Amino acid sequence: MAVGSSANRSKREDELVEKLVSINRVSKVVKGGRRLSFSALVVVGDGKGRVGFGTGKAREVPSSIKKASENARKSMIRVPLREGRTLHHDIIGRFGAGLVQMRAAPSGTGIIAGGPMRAVFEALGVQDIVSKSIGTANPHNMIRSTFDGLQRIVSPRDIALKRGKRVGEIVGRRKSGSGDSQEAAEEVVAESQKADQVVAPQPQDVVEQPSSEEKNDE
Repeated sequence: MAVGSSANRSKREDELVEKLVSINRVSKVVKGGRRLSFSALVVVGDGKGRVGFGTGKAREVPSSIKKASENARKSMIRVPLREGRTLHHDIIGRFGAGLVQMRAAPSGTGIIAGGPMRAVFEALGVQDIVSKSIGTANPHNMIRSTFDGLQRIVSPRDIALKRGKRVGEIVGRRKSGSGDSQEAAEEVVAESQKADQVVAPQPQDVVEQPSSEEKNDE
């Protein structure tokens, strides 16, 4: 039994996707001079809703990447995905000076995100998402901000369990809310077109009234 479980675990680990986000050269001044080492930031995911990140530091680049990958595999989290391609709802993630916005997108949108955030979404298995990094451009803070938001994603099933309702009621309310974003955009365009059709009278269109002197002459 233990042999089979270990074989399955190794098979799952082989299917994981690794993304190298950044690697920095770090120098430490010692008595004999400078001691160089490398620090790596790696994102690991299975493409089916599980993702993790880790850092590693070593004297050689391959060793630092290996350490970061091992740490990422230990800290993987599961994120519920809508239809297996996007997030269930919009969310904001914060960490330090980092601030990221992540929004669910319709099918065919693709991954609209920066470098570090794109690596997380690709490893997670997200296919359609719109994100924006507003705070710092430091890759470590961007990754931690992204994970802060992903950890707070909840699915309709979780909400239904907490509220004692059925999933259909929660999803039905979401669909019968303010409507799809495309429909809302079309309504805004229609209203703007109506406003453009209302044209103010031009000076030449104004009919001049006869003065009192002209009336007396008549």
